[in-house]
Amino acid sequence: MVLSRTLRRLVAATASIAAVAFAPPVSAAPPSQCRGALTSEDAMVPSDTADIFLFVRNKRPTCSDGTRPSRVLLYVHGATYPSETAFDLPLGGTSWMDHIAKHGWDVWLVDLRGYGRSTRPPEMDRPAADGEPIVTTSVAVRDVNAAVEHILATTKQPTLTLLGWSWGTTTMGAYAARHPERVEKLVLYAPVWTRTTPSPLSGSGPIGTYRTVERGAAKARWIAGVPADQVDTLIPPGWFEQWQEATWATDPTAATTGRLRAPNGVVADLRRYWLADNPFYNPSLITAPTLVTVAEWDQDTPPAMALSVFARLTAASKKKLVLLGAGTHSILMEKNRMDLWNTVQQFIDE
Repeated sequence: MVLSRTLRRLVAATASIAAVAFAPPVSAAPPSQCRGALTSEDAMVPSDTADIFLFVRNKRPTCSDGTRPSRVLLYVHGATYPSETAFDLPLGGTSWMDHIAKHGWDVWLVDLRGYGRSTRPPEMDRPAADGEPIVTTSVAVRDVNAAVEHILATTKQPTLTLLGWSWGTTTMGAYAARHPERVEKLVLYAPVWTRTTPSPLSGSGPIGTYRTVERGAAKARWIAGVPADQVDTLIPPGWFEQWQEATWATDPTAATTGRLRAPNGVVADLRRYWLADNPFYNPSLITAPTLVTVAEWDQDTPPAMALSVFARLTAASKKKLVLLGAGTHSILMEKNRMDLWNTVQQFIDE
């Protein structure tokens, strides 16, 4: 029997999953002169728009000779929440950012405009119904470009590794497709792709400038799709509350309203691109070694999306696909987070 092209791709993807999932962990120790405590620095970086600044954070091992690690990584967040409170939240005493930096990396995160500590466009201080959706994916890619330019100039390195989560896989994927000469490796965690089923985020009806998220709604969306007998043990005690307090504290108005604001450009783009079978970017233009990973209970970006992206990485010099068990879209902050952390660390270190 002749296998169809789709089936052949799925077989190849499954073989790649097995090869990665059972490989022994690889950990590259930092150079001997860079084994001190982590250096941490925050900065506001100009965007390409007047009066709009982007918050970036850098963590790296302290090098006794005054140099910096040569390996550089940039993380960007998804559609609703900022980078800092997921990537650098010390749950259980350490963050994912700390973990990567302690392996000898010069690690950065960026908040796109309208998120976290970055400048909120003035439209976000007006009623949401008064304007059009802001901070589309095209704008987000421009913000990633501004962050990359700053990072490469600061580190004096020609390339860097990109790590995106959810909507961040769209911005990082699009950037890597457009600027292959600057991307050493690419990690797509919970990648977005086209879908025919409703998206938890897209909604219906008119789209305002921004949307708001209530505290109670955040937990319900997080655990959607988790088997009932797994819900109580999915997130270690106190972790969700720690994340929520840190995240809502990044929005100056949330203390009085109880609601977190998030730009709606991504919602408009869900309808314009991903629900209309019209991908925003072309994965076949990505040449960097690429890791695609997703958790089995992910309702926001189901594993089928990861398979679709993986199959289209036809020009990547190397590609791997890893399906993680017993986790959701937010596995990076759940009991099995080390499965994700170690999978990514092995890929970027090897």
